[in-house]
This record gives sequence, C-alpha cells and structure tokens, in this order.
Amino acid sequence: MMRFWQRLSCAFRCWFSMLVHGRIPDDIAKQLLGREAKLTTASGTRPPGTLEPVRKAEAPSEAVDRALQMLALLQREGRLVDFVFEDVKAYPDAQLGAAVRSVHQSCRKVFERYIKLAPIIDSEEDQPVTLQAAIDPASIKLIGNITSGQPIRGVLRHCGWRAVEVNLPSLPEGAGRKVIAPAEVEV
Repeated sequence: MMRFWQRLSCAFRCWFSMLVHGRIPDDIAKQLLGREAKLTTASGTRPPGTLEPVRKAEAPSEAVDRALQMLALLQREGRLVDFVFEDVKAYPDAQLGAAVRSVHQSCRKVFERYIKLAPIIDSEEDQPVTLQAAIDPASIKLIGNITSGQPIRGVLRHCGWRAVEVNLPSLPEGAGRKVIAPAEVEV
C-alpha cells in the first residue's frame, strides 16, 4: 500500500494531468496496475480482444485555459505549484508539516470558493456499503474479486468526488490565459 505522501503526490499529479492532458501519467498507471499501462504491441497494433479507446477531438483551447486557470488560482492562493516543485528533502518533517498545513488550508479555500465538491458515495470509508442500482463506471470503480449479480456488497475504500457547482471567474484575454503565476522582479 502506498504511504500518505506518495498517495498525495500521485493524486495531485493525476488531477493536473487529467485537467491538462485528459489522461493519467503512464508511470502512475503502471505503478497502480502493476503492469504496463499501454495496450499496444511493439508494431503499434492492439492485442486481440482489447477495445480501441474512443479518440476525442483536440480539447478546445478554452477547456485547457480553464484547467490552467484553476491551477493559477491554486498557485495564487495556496502557492501550490511552488510547493510541488520545491525540493523538500532537506526540510525537517516538522517544518514540512507546517508548510503542508498552510498550503492545504489555502487550496481548500480555492475549492470552497470556485468548485463545490460532493462525495459520490456519502458514507464513511472502510465501512460496508451495498450498491443496488446499475453502476456508472465513471462514478464507481469496483476493485477486488468482482462477481456478477445485484446487489453488490463491499467496503468503501474512497468516497469519490464530483463537482456539483463551478463558479470560475471569466478568463483573461490574450496570452495571460497561459500564465500560472507571473514572474516577480523587485526594482
């Protein structure tokens, strides 16, 4: 099982990669699946019996700009990008913990202000749950020994999250859409 800081790092990387690129980084997928995540052979063909993924058109620039806008808000309020790119190996745990608390509180405020989230399954983690209806694979991921039949009983490992309200400010015009944080020069 991954340690908390590894999970937190993977979660941030996956979240930003999904926002910007629409996919999970290959190294994380490989680590989580325990095998090569790509389903193509050396010749570039798919193995028999695998489904061809649905190819989406290029993401409209506004979708990418909105992802970058969210990243910019997390940077502006919580200095998240600075924290992620800081080499924290040299800092003692107590100092790192204090920094994490500050980044956490500031980034949480960004979510509370701009993106309202709600759990997909509103129950305590590590508690038994029963799923009655047809399962939406985008909302619920079944793990472990999966059998057919209803109802499905299991243990909730993660409640999942869905956006219930998004209130992002209007996008700036021009090249400013790609700026996460401006450079600061003191004169």
